[in-house]
This record gives sequence, structure tokens and C-alpha cells, in this order.
Amino acid sequence: MPINIKIYNKKGEFVPIYEVSISSITKNTEFILEKIRQELIREVNLGMVDIIDPKRSGKVEEKFRETIEVLIEKYFPDADEKTMGFLSTYLIQKSLGMGNVEILNNDGQLEEIAINSSDEPVWVYHRKWGWLKTNIQIQDEDQTKHYSTMIGRKVGRQITMLEPLMDANMPNGDRINATLMPISNHGNTITLRKFASKAWTITDFIRIGTIDTGSASLIWEAVQYEMSALVSGGTATGKTSMLNILSNFFPPNQRIISIEDTREIRLPTFLHWIPMLTRQPNPEGKGEISMLDLLVNSLRMRPDRIIVGEIRRKKEAEVLFEAIHTGHSVYATVHANDTKETITRLTSPPIDIPKEMLPAISMIIVQNRNRRTGIRRTFQISEITEEGEANVLMQWDQQKDKMRIAGRSKSLVRTLELFTGITEQELQKHLQEKEKVLKWLVKKDINTVNEVGKVIAQYYTENENMLRIVNSNKEIGDIK
Repeated sequence: MPINIKIYNKKGEFVPIYEVSISSITKNTEFILEKIRQELIREVNLGMVDIIDPKRSGKVEEKFRETIEVLIEKYFPDADEKTMGFLSTYLIQKSLGMGNVEILNNDGQLEEIAINSSDEPVWVYHRKWGWLKTNIQIQDEDQTKHYSTMIGRKVGRQITMLEPLMDANMPNGDRINATLMPISNHGNTITLRKFASKAWTITDFIRIGTIDTGSASLIWEAVQYEMSALVSGGTATGKTSMLNILSNFFPPNQRIISIEDTREIRLPTFLHWIPMLTRQPNPEGKGEISMLDLLVNSLRMRPDRIIVGEIRRKKEAEVLFEAIHTGHSVYATVHANDTKETITRLTSPPIDIPKEMLPAISMIIVQNRNRRTGIRRTFQISEITEEGEANVLMQWDQQKDKMRIAGRSKSLVRTLELFTGITEQELQKHLQEKEKVLKWLVKKDINTVNEVGKVIAQYYTENENMLRIVNSNKEIGDIK
């Protein structure tokens, strides 16, 4: 469908407007299409199984499309093949989807779509421009409720007056949260968090300035030698993105298990990786699979690396630290604004981990988002000393917008020397090599999870060949 998107500032509005227009459809055409849609619903009989079963979604569309073509020929006898296809897509979107909200769902630059009530326009969160008001308006509260119910059916969930809250994961990875009045006082709501079409890589982070190559090479070195790490930060600072980037550095000969509430981690397809998701209880309160359940189960699966979406509770943290003490490398996120606050959060209720256990975490990486500009940066890279205290190694200088050395290592380098046998001089050599590889990734614009993973795997398995390619500035196609 030919869609025009325009973002502009409007007098009297305090946020920019995100304007959607389907230029080919006039008001008269839209009126006739709505008449066709009503007739379509009467003629096509869909069973509940057809709607719920994702494997039958193609057949559902096929049923609609066959009937639509007949109806379009009836109302638009002069329509050519291209127009027929356009009108069919429009009607399927209106009938089986969320109407014009589906247009927003197809914009890769949008991270969030929010319906607050039928009295105000739909809001979106744009990667570059932040929150924007759209020109799309929901017809009434019943329409929002209909969308919520339809989404719930597709994922085997329900939303009713008795259960007015719904949190669900779509098959494509999108996360849906819905509420009904009077729980949400102003109206029925839907908040759709979109699953990124492309996962962040270390190349992306370096290019946009979120991290520099020196800091990234230090993180890579620690991950290579199986040192556990926590990624902390506030809301929307890029914690999960950084966790995904850490995963870029995993060797190809190890078993990895990821545990998440919502599928966000994406690793190269050639890695030995088992992704696992929690499950919420059914309406009767049965069938829940918690993060703790998956964490305990993962220890029986002989993992080399365990990735955990977020630490929230004491039991999860205890199992996590137990996993580290039994020889597993663990990577997780936690909500905290700096290294000191991360340690306070871990050692205070509700997590309440004994301070003596903290040195099991070798590295803390803190992400930051400037609330005024929206810019995300790696704020601190720190280690935890043998006494369980924080030691900041590198910190972002906001005025100069670059990382600076904040302190000398007391435990990280010593641990590397103790368990790998490398000297400090060899460590510096490794860091320089990795920095060269990272700069080469950026220069050659290698920025997909599989491409970056291939380079990292090549670095581990054929180190001399990979460095020869980097030093001679060859292309990715030269990697055999």
C-alpha cells in the first residue's frame, strides 16, 4: 500500500505530529470500502480455530481475498490488477488487523505504539524523534476493546471486565499490554512494544557513539575469557541491547541458554543456543513458568553461558550467583543508574544478596540515557573487588562525550592473569587486536548479528587469518 508519512511541528502542539496519509483513497472510496467490509464479514464465516491458529492465518487471508476480489469487481468494475491488490490489502488490514494502526506497526522506525483512549490520537515512540502524536484516531472505546480481544485470541489470552489487564507476547516477538475501563480511568488502552526488525550489534553501538572501540575491546576480552557481567541502567537506556551485544562475543564452541520474559536476545544462527521464555499463568492461575523455574532447569542442561533478561527477586539472584560459583558464565540486567547503585540494589531488599557473593560478578556495565536529548551512552565499566566494593575503570565524560579512564584495575586484570596465564603485556596486545577488528567492522559496515558473529568466530578459530584480513583491509568476502 502506498503510504505517505510526514513528521512536522504544528502550532499549538508541544510534540511533533506523525501524519499518515493513504493518498490513493478518497473519502468516497473509503465509504464504499467500509460497505464492502461489512458485506465481507457477513459472507466469510471464520471459525475460532482459524483465528487463533497462526498456521492457518494464511488460509484466513486467502478466504478473505477470494471474496474481496468478487466484491471489488462488483463495486469497482474498472479497477486494474494493481488497484485490486491495493484495495484487497486495505480491506484485509481493516478486517483482520487493527485498521490504520497496522500502518504504524509496519514502520521500522517506531519502537512503541500507544492507544490511550478514543478521545485522543494514537501516540508513537520514534527512534529518532521520541514521542509523537499521530493523526490516527480510534473510533470509540469498543473498537479498542475489540482490538485487545482479537489480539488475546491470537495468543490464547483473554481480557474481560473480570480480568481487565492483559500482558501478552505475539508470535513475532512484539509485546502487547492492554487495560480496560475503569482500571484505566480515561479509556481502554493498548501499548504495543515492537520487536526490533534488526538486532543491535557492536558495530551499530560504535558507529552512533554509544561506546568507543577501547571500551568495547575490554568488554570483549572479559567475555572471551568467561567472566560474568551485569548490565545495569535506568529504563530505556539500552540494557537489553548491550546484553545482546555482549552475546556477539561468545565463542562458537559453547552452549548458551537465554532466559527472558519477552524474546529480545538474538544470537548468530550458527551458535549452540537454546532460547527460553517464561510463561504467565492461565485464567485459572495454573501453568506459570517463572524465570526461577527456567534458571534452575537451565543448570541441568550443561550450559557454558547463561543469559538472564532481568534480575528482580532474591531467589533468582541466589540461583544466578550459585550458577557462577558452580562454573557457569552468567550475563544479566538489573535496574540501577550507576555502579554504586547497582551494588546497593543487589545487597538490599528485595534482592538482598550477601556482599561476600558479589565478587563472583567480574564486570558491571552501566548504560545511560540523557533524558533531555535522548542520547544513549555506556556510562561506566566497573569491576567488583574482593571486598565486594565497586571500582570504576572507565567513565563517560558527558561534556566531552567520550569515555575516560577512571581508575586502575584491582581485580579484573588479576583474575585474567590467574585463570588464563596471560601477562599484562599480552592483555594489552589482545586489546589492541580486538580494537583493530572492531574498527574494521565499522569501516566495512558489517552490522548484522550473523555477520558480526562470523567475524568473532573467525577471530577465535583462525586468529592469524582474521588479523591478516583486518590488517590488509580486505572485504568480508575474503573470509574463508
